[in-house]
Amino acid sequence: MKRFYNFLLLVFISISAFSIKVSAQQDTIQIKLIETSDVHGALFPMDFYSGHKAPASLANVLTLVNNERKNLNQQVVLLDNGDILQGEPVVYYYNTDKANEEHICARVMNYMKYDAGTVGNHDIEAGHAVYDKLAKEFKFPWMAANAINTSTGKPYFTPYTIINKNGIKIAVLGLITPYIPHWLPEVMWKGIKFEDMILSAKKWVPYILEREKPDLMVGLFHSGVEYTYNNQSENDLCNENASELVAEKVPGFDIVFVGHDHTGWNKSVTNTDGKEVVILGTTSDARNIAVATVKLVKQNGGSSYNKTITGNLVESRKFAKDTAYENVFSPVIKEVAAYVSERVADFTDSISTRQSLFGNSAFVDLVHTIQFEYSKADISFSAPLSFDATIHKGPVKISDMFNFYRYENFLYTMKLTGQEIKDYLEYSFAQWFNTMKNEDDHLLLFKTDKDGNPIKTSARRAFQLKGQYYNYCSAAGIIYTVDVSKPAGSRVVISSMQDGKPFELTKTYLVALNSYRGNGGGGHLTEGAKIPLGELSKRLVNSTQRDLRFYMIDWMRKKKTVSPTKFNNWKIIPEKWAEKGKEKDNKILFDK
Repeated sequence: MKRFYNFLLLVFISISAFSIKVSAQQDTIQIKLIETSDVHGALFPMDFYSGHKAPASLANVLTLVNNERKNLNQQVVLLDNGDILQGEPVVYYYNTDKANEEHICARVMNYMKYDAGTVGNHDIEAGHAVYDKLAKEFKFPWMAANAINTSTGKPYFTPYTIINKNGIKIAVLGLITPYIPHWLPEVMWKGIKFEDMILSAKKWVPYILEREKPDLMVGLFHSGVEYTYNNQSENDLCNENASELVAEKVPGFDIVFVGHDHTGWNKSVTNTDGKEVVILGTTSDARNIAVATVKLVKQNGGSSYNKTITGNLVESRKFAKDTAYENVFSPVIKEVAAYVSERVADFTDSISTRQSLFGNSAFVDLVHTIQFEYSKADISFSAPLSFDATIHKGPVKISDMFNFYRYENFLYTMKLTGQEIKDYLEYSFAQWFNTMKNEDDHLLLFKTDKDGNPIKTSARRAFQLKGQYYNYCSAAGIIYTVDVSKPAGSRVVISSMQDGKPFELTKTYLVALNSYRGNGGGGHLTEGAKIPLGELSKRLVNSTQRDLRFYMIDWMRKKKTVSPTKFNNWKIIPEKWAEKGKEKDNKILFDK
């Protein structure tokens, strides 16, 4: 009998221990939130530009995600933070030629079982027909609380979503950078008003906290961190990169996922309530992902939790491609590969954007030539849109055209006075060229430290350019010089039109430029030429109905043989200084 009682006691102790263990497990829950952002069409392990395998894509990301989902001791939330619809030829193909089919982004992201996403500015760039359709095709909410439908006064997209994981209620608020009207023609966002992110968050966060009472509050913001970018300040309404400002000024967030700036972030800030907010963000092209690991421990058996959050950036290429994913989408990969292999024309010479960084170049002058053809303008503005792109002599394919012209800009024709044209150029060269003290000085303008020395970086470029190369805008249709020995703002001398006719500061000219620039992008028109942002639309004479790359392909197909040449319509002086500066800086940027 005694043995029987001992046996019962052991059973009781074992059951009690098991119950305590289970109870402890239930009181501690781990959530892993995984963010992709600025994927820019890197859906598949294929570089459609070169035809080679890509080092990273969503195929690698899915392997990581599936590994995490297999861990039964945690719950996984998969989020995307926008800019999926622009970049690789595969998404352009589905935005245009395959627009009537289910979009490849919907097929891929539904297959990967995303829980939520936020709209990016380059997604708006695809146009209403594309993103309106895609929002319906996604099996998860596509969000942007501060994108307001002007007809209803309510959010055009889903403002926020609630995700339930193992009894944990996760609220995710989506916000988009409100700077879109500075970059895109109104036809792309007609009927939408973009509110300031801070003001929108101050409206939505209290509402969500009161109505939903979430255990975890997450921001999914397609906006960068550095709010001083492009001479903005924290007090500027509709700041382009306001993510950190929202995290600091709007209490309630536990985590803020960021995007847009392609920088990669893993940091913490303190909000106005004195609480820590984790900020995480990726770079671009599915090269890495942001992971937040959240441990929630129930307080004293109640309904609230103590939260411990750690952030990490994970390289995608460290994970093998998901073979099932690759097999499912193999027909699409083959179809797009055939599309980009189509021959457009033959080039008699190679051209490179490298030369475009140091002065007049055949690469940018070919863009000018095509812009003149379709706009019939007097003057053309353009800049290199890739840092180091080459179009080689010989057959040029559709894939090459994405290197030739990276973005889906429209071609604008606008009215500008001669003085505004000069001021525009002064502004451009102030961002571009250093004020050289002698022939041994730098030609290009680099970021410098407090002692004036160029800042080194671990990236392939040895030093960081102070300005963005895609803002290095030059002009065709006029003859001019840029004197880099003079201070910024007094360098440009325009001697005549390119055909020899006089150039007049008081005369109004028709100017060809892309829609990004025409809407104020880069500040050339608003800060340089001092044209108020609201007046830019009044200066617009004409806009193409399709993106500029479409017309470039059309132009080259008709030509069949393209002979790129330099106009030699502008030069940098003193010429000896410019040549020595070019030689020095070319080695800094491109010698490995």
